[in-house]
Amino acid sequence: MFHFILQLALLFIAISMLILIYRVIKGPSIPDRVVALDAIGMNLICMIAILSILLDTSMFLEVILLISILSFTGTVAFSKFLEKEEIIENVRNECLYL
Repeated sequence: MFHFILQLALLFIAISMLILIYRVIKGPSIPDRVVALDAIGMNLICMIAILSILLDTSMFLEVILLISILSFTGTVAFSKFLEKEEIIENVRNECLYL
């Protein structure tokens, strides 16, 4: 019964990811697309965690950590780009020390 519930959860998450992919492609604005990409990353993490439980292994935990770090970094970079139109600022403070 427990495996059936986990498989059902995988199915619902997969359907959710298909809807989010549609939102990334046809989103009305760029911030909506960024949020959909972040949600796809979170759904992918959940799918890998459920798959790890189903397969009774801990081999995927490093993959979950890597995907979460990349998803967070990507979301922060997209947000900064949307706010300031640049990701890395090239302005230097010209301070003279006496």
